Amino acid sequence: MAYARHGSCDLDGSTEQLRTYIRTELLPAFHVNTARFASLPSSDGVDRISLLPDELLRNIVSHLYVTEAAGTALLSSRWRRVWHSAPLVLSDAYISPIRRGSRSTAASVSHILEAHPGPFRCVHLVSSRMGARQAQLARWLELLAAKGVQELVLVNRPLPLDVPLPATLFGITTLTRLYIGLWKFPDVARLPRGTSFLHLLELGICSVVMEDGDIEAVVARSPVLEVLNIQGSNNGLRLRLVSQSIRCVQICGSVMENITVVKAPQLDRLILEAPRGNSNTGGLCTRVIIGDATH
Repeated sequence: MAYARHGSCDLDGSTEQLRTYIRTELLPAFHVNTARFASLPSSDGVDRISLLPDELLRNIVSHLYVTEAAGTALLSSRWRRVWHSAPLVLSDAYISPIRRGSRSTAASVSHILEAHPGPFRCVHLVSSRMGARQAQLARWLELLAAKGVQELVLVNRPLPLDVPLPATLFGITTLTRLYIGLWKFPDVARLPRGTSFLHLLELGICSVVMEDGDIEAVVARSPVLEVLNIQGSNNGLRLRLVSQSIRCVQICGSVMENITVVKAPQLDRLILEAPRGNSNTGGLCTRVIIGDATH
């Protein structure tokens, strides 16, 4: 057994910590300088970029900001084929700010998700007020499920935290990496039988309102999960860990009453960082019990 003394609970601090984490750790990095790319000198006037093989062009397009990647489809029929066949990397944080008379960020996301046939390599939806867009969000998740998204970051901003996370999220079976932030967890008992994340390797749950058993239910539906990251949970949860695949559990800035490793034979690391106290009790100890963790 081990004990960790908590400090005070600070929801605003957790929210800012989540935003910083998203900006620094989760948002995709883009390495193609399109301005320089477009101005490469050509003494003989030959379009050398278009002479590159399709596979290389698809790789280039998949690393552009999504609005610029979509714009390549206007160059020619060949570039249109490249755009439609390139694995999409979409982050609404990189969509141009709203201007008078222009398409809104949410409308741009809808247009891109509808127009591109997939697959989607990485999608980050972190800039919209999801509480007012429940029907639109449900459509986005349907499209992502149908078009094979692999990595998804889904954040509701701004507060409040009582916006329900759509249960349709759990129908996206192609996910390998999932981070959710600033939601209220759905009733996992009502999820369709057989719902599971068959390929999910990494799961992040950030400032999400949950009940005891919610995390265990998701872990149980993720047979190859290796990394579990819980951040900014303020409910005083009790976590029972049962997994044949999980290797790392990190709990940061959260209120946890106890953590019991029931059976996790592959577990290498259990990290409890910057624990928080319960404002109703004036402090809280986290009790950690290690059962079966042979590593």
